[in-house]
Amino acid sequence: MSERKNLWSDLHKELFEKKSWFLSIGILVTVSIGGIIEIAPLFYLDSTIEEVEGVRPYTPLEQLGRDIYIREGCYNCHSQMVRPLRDEVERYGHYSLAAESMYDHPFQWGSKRTGPDLARLGGKYSDEWHRDHMRLPQSVVPESIMPAYPFLETSELAYENVAANLRALRMVGVPYSDEMLATAVSDIETQLDPYADDYDGFQARYPGAVMRDFDGNPEIVSELDALIAYLQVLGTMVDFSTYEPEADENLR
Repeated sequence: MSERKNLWSDLHKELFEKKSWFLSIGILVTVSIGGIIEIAPLFYLDSTIEEVEGVRPYTPLEQLGRDIYIREGCYNCHSQMVRPLRDEVERYGHYSLAAESMYDHPFQWGSKRTGPDLARLGGKYSDEWHRDHMRLPQSVVPESIMPAYPFLETSELAYENVAANLRALRMVGVPYSDEMLATAVSDIETQLDPYADDYDGFQARYPGAVMRDFDGNPEIVSELDALIAYLQVLGTMVDFSTYEPEADENLR
């Protein structure tokens, strides 16, 4: 046994430690095997993301609000991913599903939390709370170190080219229909008016979308309208009281 061990040790030194080309081949083979094990299942799986009822593309207003969220760097301090750990679930709610981010380009999972996770923020606070929070965060959260964003309330939302935005997202897999693209501009104003003539059409395109004036000022379509609309939809698309994970047929 000892002789066999010494023989293997000598062989290891002779091949792997003295011949760099042989070591390189060994590394390549090892990495290739690991890569095949990870990649091969993707060729016979229809999708790595479970389809979940209720998940839909963002409305044009919500999507522009998301763009503002990214523009202002909110992702630097807030993650949008509840990990499947007990303390996370007890604080923030049901752990995040991959399907909830399937239309996010780029996703906002994050890894740093200077502020709380926002994956389940929708409906947690009123629009008034969000308006106060953006004007002066410390007015509602005294210990907050978040900077103020009062200019969002007076900045008019540029949405004339929102259809081009949605068209680009459709190219990477977000299922915006031709009708959604055609009505993208008018849908911005429709979502801000719960009494709009196209209420039924809007709800058919974006089931369950909240329709109201988010910034409290009907005289202007502001960037704050868009941002609050986005924040209020986070985590609200899936009804977790009825959600049941689907069994993977490939694992049966």
